[in-house]
Amino acid sequence: MCYIYHRVLRDAIVCSEAVFPFHSGVLTLPLLLPFDDASLTLGASLLREGKLVAFPTETVYGLGADATNDRAVASIYAAKGRPSFNPLIVHAADKKDFDPFVVWNDTACALARALWPGPITLILKRKEGCPLSLLVSAGLDTVAIRIPNHPVALALLRKTGRPIAAPSANASGFLSPTTAAHVAASLGDKVDLILDGGACPVGLESTVINLATSTPVILRPGGLPLEKIEAVLGTPVPVFHAEAPLSPPSPGMLASHYAPHIPVRLNAEQPEKGEAFLAFGPQHPCSGPVLNLSPSGDVVEAAANLFAMLHRLDRPEHIGIAVSPIPNEGLGLAINDRLRRAAAAR
Repeated sequence: MCYIYHRVLRDAIVCSEAVFPFHSGVLTLPLLLPFDDASLTLGASLLREGKLVAFPTETVYGLGADATNDRAVASIYAAKGRPSFNPLIVHAADKKDFDPFVVWNDTACALARALWPGPITLILKRKEGCPLSLLVSAGLDTVAIRIPNHPVALALLRKTGRPIAAPSANASGFLSPTTAAHVAASLGDKVDLILDGGACPVGLESTVINLATSTPVILRPGGLPLEKIEAVLGTPVPVFHAEAPLSPPSPGMLASHYAPHIPVRLNAEQPEKGEAFLAFGPQHPCSGPVLNLSPSGDVVEAAANLFAMLHRLDRPEHIGIAVSPIPNEGLGLAINDRLRRAAAAR
């Protein structure tokens, strides 16, 4: 730990205790504060002023901005280097907070009632006169919404009193952040404040379901297993599989996404010379750098560890990362979705 004085808004000087990692050989200096009443108040104030605040959710850390402020939302795209056609998820602390923005239907109400707060994002039609920035919808007539299940996120949303647009708090296309240090390493001083609430317990982005069409469709597998959604709806729900749509209806649908800086090789039984190895399950004897997502073969544990372990193996001394086969069931469906995109050609 070290104490670093960092200049922030209005030329104020704030003293914070944090670890500031090196990134590409340069020490980055974002304002990183442990979550408490003072940092919560500062974070809410910054958001209301149109600034960027990174905060933990149960899935990954989000890069938040006032979703009603065009300039603030545009700054998310600029900080991430995010393609402007990739929509953003809008967060709030209560279902009624979304009433001015979206057109509810029975299916959406049932899922919200059963599964919120939690790692599921609902896509609904924008309400006429919706005050959200058009940038959050990326030119579409829909809005992606969710209520996160994390005390820091909920406290910040309530304190701010505004809907918050928040994609993952990392440079676009690269590994999602599950710790505050990941955010600092990826975005540096492009973010005005990072609220440190510890590691994210789920570790995968939310499941995204499109409810703006006649039949619900999973657009992005994620932190809520498909089976739980089907149990609420009492019917099978298809998963959208089209690759690299020109205008993705959901975040996280680009063919190359969630990628380390080095190549990823899937369904590997052993690493090749020079590769790091991301294992899953027991019995993985091999030499070299190895991390195991779950020695017991638990996909829930693997999901929580996925991005953190990819971050640790993403080193220039490795020629790539070899990854063990992951069962394509439960959260394994979401894990494999992320890994396929991480391994896609760039």
